[in-house]
Amino acid sequence: MTDLMIRYKCLVCEYIYDPKVGDPTAGISPGVEFDALPDDWVCPECGVGADQFLKLEV
Repeated sequence: MTDLMIRYKCLVCEYIYDPKVGDPTAGISPGVEFDALPDDWVCPECGVGADQFLKLEV
């Protein structure tokens, strides 16, 4: 695992993907890095693809 202080923000709805949490609605376990998400993963809030996310370093 890489630095878990890195999160990703949806540019459309501002949802934050946090690798420490994962995405339980899509069956993504905690600890899954953003780069390891399946190619068909979409934002659970608005449905846009992962290419619409901005990397945030905290």
